[in-house]
Amino acid sequence: MPERLQKIISQAGIASRRDSEELIKAGRVKVNGVVVTELGTKVEPARDKIAVDNKLIRGEKPVYILLNKPRGIVTTLHDPEGRKTVASLLTDISERIYPVGRLDYNTEGLLIMTNDGELTHALTHPSHEIAKTYHAKVLGQPPEEKLDRLRTGIKLEDGLTAPARVNILEYDREKGLTTVEIVIFEGRNRQVRRMFEAIGHPVRQLKRVKFAFLTLAGLRRGSYRHLELAEVENLRNIALKK
Repeated sequence: MPERLQKIISQAGIASRRDSEELIKAGRVKVNGVVVTELGTKVEPARDKIAVDNKLIRGEKPVYILLNKPRGIVTTLHDPEGRKTVASLLTDISERIYPVGRLDYNTEGLLIMTNDGELTHALTHPSHEIAKTYHAKVLGQPPEEKLDRLRTGIKLEDGLTAPARVNILEYDREKGLTTVEIVIFEGRNRQVRRMFEAIGHPVRQLKRVKFAFLTLAGLRRGSYRHLELAEVENLRNIALKK
């Protein structure tokens, strides 16, 4: 079935749909050896040879994975320090897929991985304000007035955060730790950890439990599943139609 050229490039993980359009307009894309600059050009992925910067791309089927990332895993495909990566957990996935955003080395929980560049770009773009829910075990008992600073936005070294939703779930008196549920709508580096550090209650354990409507229900630590078609369409409706 013919599909738009920019969609094929995006699904191959080369660039987002918008950036793929720029590649086409810049004359960096060839179809069957001929430069194509017209947006909306349709091609047959199984028949036509598509090259970006003279390198053939492989038309892979779209793959959408929901992974329950453990602690002590880096959210990259390769690590120069030799640490275990999320790619090592995807033992039977032949397509080259990429994380949608990141979870730091010591953060566990829900991570989406895909080769759909357009959807990745949409889900990680800050203007789309996709809700991400974390359970953070923080040192001490943060009072409501401090949590209110997170709810209204707190100034970090890279600027003011967007308002977050924050609720205390429980307090472990023996360990001196409070479990706090926090929902953020951005994706800055180590954002949740830095927010709690800013109010004087550093995070001791962090887990992402929800991304938009997706949860970890039925998924043990270190395992993954393919997203259902309806889930992918729901993500598209949330991110691409805004």
